Amino acid sequence: MSSPRRKTPPLSPPISGDNDYFPGKPRKAVPHKFVLDALDELSPRTRPMFGCLAIYVDEKIVLVLRDKHEQVDDNGVWIATTADHHPSLREDFPDMRSIQVLGKGVTGWQVLPASAPDFEEVALRACEFIIARDPRIGKVPGERRTSRPKARKNPGGSRQKTSRKSAKKVR
Repeated sequence: MSSPRRKTPPLSPPISGDNDYFPGKPRKAVPHKFVLDALDELSPRTRPMFGCLAIYVDEKIVLVLRDKHEQVDDNGVWIATTADHHPSLREDFPDMRSIQVLGKGVTGWQVLPASAPDFEEVALRACEFIIARDPRIGKVPGERRTSRPKARKNPGGSRQKTSRKSAKKVR
């Protein structure tokens, strides 16, 4: 015998501006939305990346928008570039610097810090460079790697005998 159905109230239609109609985690606000607005003519795509918002134009990742509560020095617009373009881009963007959260090494990513007094102006200039297809900005991401089990290294070079107990532990 089946159990009686629980009576649930019917879903009501969404009220204008009400995000509770579709339960679940609410979407984060887009950080520095003016950047997306400036790139609108290129029909950019966005994807979440490390708690930030990555912007793609065609096949290239061009920018990441970051506005987090921790390590606020790296908030702003991250530019996807390569180390050989850093000097010429720094001439156009004097406040541009390496991203601290990525470690001390030089990476292709550079940040236009949100704390700079002319942040919006500089970020919009970066958008103009992207619209003009400046080759210094943007990288084609590599293929996604699937995790594969790592091969065990055998230091002796030949098969070692193992007892049944140790063989079970290894598996």
